[in-house]
Parts: sequence; structure tokens; C-alpha cells
Amino acid sequence: MPKRRDFLSVLARSALAGTCLPISPVLMRSLYAGAESAQGEAEVLYNGIVLRKPWPPSRSTLPRDPVDPPYLAQPPKVIPMDLGRQLFVDDFLIAQTTLKRTYHQAKYFDQNPVLKPDRPWEMTEQNPTAMVFSDGVWFDPQDELFKMWYAAGYVAGTGYATSKDGIRWEKPALDVIAGTNLVQQGQRDSGTVWIDHAADGPEERYKMALWTDGALDLSTSPDGIHWDRGKRTKEAGDRTTMFYNPFRKRWVYSLRAGIQGDPRVRRYWESEDFPTGANWKDLTDAPLWTSADNLDPHRMDLKVRPQLYNLDCVAYESILLGLFTIWRGQPRDRPKPNEICLGFSRDGFNWSRPDRRPFIPVSERQGDWNWGNVQSAGGGCLILGDTLYFYVSGRAGIRGSSQSGVCSTGLATLRRDGFASMDAADGEGTLTTRPGLFTAKHLFVNVDAPEGELRVEVLDGDGNVIAPFAREQCLPVRADSTLQNVRWRGAADLSPVAGKPVSFCFVLRRGRLFSFWVSPDSKGASGGYVAAGGPAYTGPTDTVGSLPH
Repeated sequence: MPKRRDFLSVLARSALAGTCLPISPVLMRSLYAGAESAQGEAEVLYNGIVLRKPWPPSRSTLPRDPVDPPYLAQPPKVIPMDLGRQLFVDDFLIAQTTLKRTYHQAKYFDQNPVLKPDRPWEMTEQNPTAMVFSDGVWFDPQDELFKMWYAAGYVAGTGYATSKDGIRWEKPALDVIAGTNLVQQGQRDSGTVWIDHAADGPEERYKMALWTDGALDLSTSPDGIHWDRGKRTKEAGDRTTMFYNPFRKRWVYSLRAGIQGDPRVRRYWESEDFPTGANWKDLTDAPLWTSADNLDPHRMDLKVRPQLYNLDCVAYESILLGLFTIWRGQPRDRPKPNEICLGFSRDGFNWSRPDRRPFIPVSERQGDWNWGNVQSAGGGCLILGDTLYFYVSGRAGIRGSSQSGVCSTGLATLRRDGFASMDAADGEGTLTTRPGLFTAKHLFVNVDAPEGELRVEVLDGDGNVIAPFAREQCLPVRADSTLQNVRWRGAADLSPVAGKPVSFCFVLRRGRLFSFWVSPDSKGASGGYVAAGGPAYTGPTDTVGSLPH
């Protein structure tokens, strides 16, 4: 019998030629792993990307000129596609296309801010504060409530608020500090709160990392209100945060650090266990991770080289979403004009940042609630139907001063999956994916084409159409929908090609295509991650899709 590596090579070639017997993604991943074992241990991700040991990679410096992630230069020969909606934020999925990619920015809610300082303990003299400083905004399916943890006053501690709709928030009186909504008391910097759906026990369902006095205090809670302090870490820079990477089942610490010439960069630390795995001895133990670079534009009024103030991350569908807070300098007469930009990762470490415009910007109008220092919330975003909710902090500032002034929390929204679209004008355009492998059988798309149409065909490894999945047999999609099924005459579903490497060719006219995915059921559940959740979801993934109307 040939070596596993040779077997995989032969199998892949025959599969791409359309002659391969059906093969499951589980077997495909095991073959990749077996092939790499000849060259040393490796980890194969859900999307076919191979992580070679040691992981994370060791870096002696952070280049000022950005480098594309290795998986874009050498994507897997066959991409497993059973997990999550497949987004067109980069070229990972695309073999060829004549469509034009457009990146989209979030839009501010017109009744911002949604949370203001209005309690005595929030009313610091110069800087009244009720803002997410990462912290966390989540939908808790157990209580069917939106929950927010936030910085309450500059010295008071951590406040807690709840909402039934994500817009109108209440600050309940709790028993932690009698008569207040505080769940933690005392001066603090940033923090992160995470709902852990896979916690070992109910007493650890909520997790918190709070920066105080040069390190992180790591705590757990059964209800997000009463916290047990579990550990204090070694050195960590202020504005250090954390997140959970469910693709690899790792807690990740986004450590603020400095290197020569750049006082604001990120180092990376991962652990399977919270909190015991947060055991770095000093910051140099943690590998260099990422920073701002030469593509981050300077503000014309400051002309200062940008730096990375913070990086919050969350799993969204089939990618890791990075919310990069970019520092562009400190004016003398207004708060820091920090703003949020986007990054995308498919391996959890390397980033693609194709659009350097602010995804959620500061206002340039003095007096607005967000005139300064817009920063992201822990958990990233929530899903409410067709819309993503992003909660952010903003500082109103004080004219002629660098003080923050009133600090509050606002909301910005985006179409679901709406980070990037592949667009066609009046003329017909096409997009052909790289070969993919799936066991599911229903194709869905997120598309905006009410005045045009989308058709799809399925191709074998030689680019030939697999009958009956031709564009002529495809029922044209003429809709604006974030969850739209695709069907063909002569086929009940994609069962005939499930388990075989195939490509999709999307044929689009006068419309935008945001994502596609293959679902095991006719309701369109993607199985992907839903960031900080939403009212439709009972856990960390989309097991619901769309219920019948």
C-alpha cells in the first residue's frame, strides 16, 4: 500500500477529475493529518488549513509591510465546507471571478447612545462613564435577555445592564454592592466577559478577565453577577483582552505590549484551560502577534504613524472576526480619535485586513457622543434576524481638552454576513469556487438581487457541469434575502454530489452575493458560530436557520 502522503495525493487528483468515490470531510481531514505526520505533528482545521508545529508561529519582529496569510498563498486543494456560512472577505474560496468585491461599513443607530451614565456611581466629575471597554454584550438564551457588562464610572467598577430588545437597557439593583448595578467594585481598565456555553460546570458559565494594576484578574460566575476570583496573571499591558476560539477550543489572550519603535502591539497567548493556562512568566513569553502597519492611513491633522490600541476577536460563522481599534495619535483638543477597523482570520493567528477604512469611525463633529475613542465590545456582534448589532464605546470629549468627557455606549448595524459582497452590474458576471467538500445537501445564499438574478451550477474537477446542476436548470433567484435556498429542476437537493469534491459557479446579474453555505436541512441552519448570539439561537452555533413563515 502506498504511503499515506502518496495516497492522499492520488486521491486528491482523482477527486478533482470527478472520478473519486464519495469521501467524508472527517476522512479527508484525517488524511491531511496523516499526510503531514510524515513531516512532523500538525493540526488540521475545520477548513482544511494545516497548522504546522510549533504553533503559534514564532516571530522576531512585526513587519511594517503587511504579509498575506499563508493559507491565501497556498489554500487547501479541497476545502471542507460543512461548517458555517462561507464569506467572501478574501480569496480563500475563489478560484476565479469576474465579479467586483465591495467592502461595507457599519451604520450607526440613529438614536445613539443606547446606554448613558445616569447613576451616582457613574457620574465621575469630568468623565461620567457607562461604556463598554471591551467588557461584553451577549444574548443569554437561558434567560432570553441581552446582557451588558460595562465600565461604570472611571473608578466605580463594572456595571451590569439587561435588555429585551438590545435597544432599551435597564440597570437592575443587585446585592453585590447594595443598591447599585455593580458586579465588581474599584478602579479598573478594560475587561472582557464571555459566556462559555461549553463550561465544565454551571458555576463557570461566565468568565471574566479584568485588567487592574498591571495584570489580569481571571474570574468565573454562575450568573454573571456574583464572581469568584480564580487567578491573577503575571504582567499584562493595559487594554489587554481575551476571547474564545471555538474552532480550536482555545482561550486566547490579546496581550497589549510594546516593542522598539512601537509601544502598542499585540502578543498572543493561548490555552485550553481557563484560568490555569494563563501562565506566561512575562510578556516576552508570549509570541508577537500583530500590529498596525504601513497600510493604516495617517490622519492628515495629526500625521502620526498609527498603532494598534486593541484587538477583540470572535468566531462568526466560518471565520474569526477581528475588531482592530486603531490609534491615530493624541490631539491636544479632543479625545483620541481611535476607531474600529476589520480583520479576518481563517487559522486564528494570521490576519487579512483588505479594507483599511474605519468599519465604525469616530465622528468629526464636536459635541457628538462619539467624537473620540470608539472601541469594540467583547463578543464582537450579535445576530438579530437579518442584522448584525455591534456595540461600541464613544467619548463626547471636552472642547479644548484631551479629556474623554461623557463616555457612553452606542450601537452600529450591518447586514448579516455583510462585511464584503461580490457584485455584478447589468452585465453577467461569474464566480467559481475552489473545490469544496460537504456532506450536507441544501444550498443557500445571502444575496441582494431583486432587480437581477442569480443562478448556480455545480462543476466537477475538469470544470464540466454535473447534470442536472446546470445554470439552465437552476431556478433563478430574484430576491433580497440573507437566507435564500437554491434549487434545480430535476434534483431534490445536492445529495448526488455530497461527499465529492465539486465547485460552485455563481452566475450573477445586477446584484450582490454575500455568502453561500450547504445545510443539512431545508431550513438553512449553517452550523456556524453566531458570535455573541441572538434571540433565535440556543447556543454558540446556528442550529436553527429559518423557521417556516
